[in-house]
Amino acid sequence: MDYVYLRADGIHVNIRLEEHKLCLLVMIGVRADGRKELIALADGYRESAESWADLLRDCARRGMRAPVLAIGDGALGFWGALREVFPQATEGRCWFHKIANVLAALPKSAHPGAKKALAEIWGAEDKDHALAAVKAFGAAYGAKFPKAVAKITGDRDQLLAFYDYPAEHWVHLRTTNPIESTFATVRHRTKVTKGPGSRAAGLAMAFKLIESAQDHWRMVNAPHLVALVRAGATFINGKLVERPGGEAQSEAA
Repeated sequence: MDYVYLRADGIHVNIRLEEHKLCLLVMIGVRADGRKELIALADGYRESAESWADLLRDCARRGMRAPVLAIGDGALGFWGALREVFPQATEGRCWFHKIANVLAALPKSAHPGAKKALAEIWGAEDKDHALAAVKAFGAAYGAKFPKAVAKITGDRDQLLAFYDYPAEHWVHLRTTNPIESTFATVRHRTKVTKGPGSRAAGLAMAFKLIESAQDHWRMVNAPHLVALVRAGATFINGKLVERPGGEAQSEAA
């Protein structure tokens, strides 16, 4: 199967009869026809690079092509694995996780202003305005909270990668939050049962719940543009400027 976009995340679930939590490695993809689909679900070890690499290598052996863009949390061992198995894939960072990381490095009194400043970055109309907002964020918080600013500037290119894809897809590419939302059902079930009794039971339960949720996932916006992304079309600030084969769009002139 061919997945143009890939979301990856690690979800931790308590195991009732074991000391260590179950770490579920989750990958959800967007097919060339715009449909979302669970690619893989596996039991990993603390989200390590080797666990992710084993999962990606297995997908590659079964015929999966490299995704055009992969989105995930910057702390994942996933990135080292992706560079090994699918080095041609572009890396994108999840704003949902990044905002939480930045706020954790700031005092609570600074949170309202920081949230607004961060929204100016990820919600900017184009990459130039986003870059200007990054500079403004650094100027406002860099002197007092350099660690918080470094979390943005250090991953700036990955955080803004979505601007190189169709504007209709930006809402899908800025975050891996749909994985968290899907796992809300899993978390609720494990809370009621105080966690599955074994790792195998937890993995099976998570798979069945996600399989059921998958039937209700909607397609990405403008699904016809996903195939153009796979074909290598050029998008600048969300607009198609060149089709595969070098045909330029009139609005880019």
